[in-house]
Amino acid sequence: MIDENILTKLYYTIGDVSDMFSINDSTLRYWETEFPQLKPKKNRKGDRRYTKKDILIIDKIYTLLKVRGFTLKGAKEELKVQIKEENQKNKVITRLKRIKKGLEKIKDELV
Repeated sequence: MIDENILTKLYYTIGDVSDMFSINDSTLRYWETEFPQLKPKKNRKGDRRYTKKDILIIDKIYTLLKVRGFTLKGAKEELKVQIKEENQKNKVITRLKRIKKGLEKIKDELV
């Protein structure tokens, strides 16, 4: 798994990303066609610009395919499940933060 803290740049080139995972550029381009969640931006020349979010998705794909040995079909299904779970978790965290702010406001009013 890639450490998020090392991802300090705004954008990474396809060469940067392929080096991070020791895979070919063509593998990354293929994954783009197979995983709709992976959509790097392209500049006017058509060069791919990968964001931190893209790299974290690639890390999930890489782990499923290369480390855990999923088939392409299985990895697609598992990635959907993982992203859905993360979205649900993020929604809960957002709600809890709102509740905390509300409780802090009530506490301040009582003091």
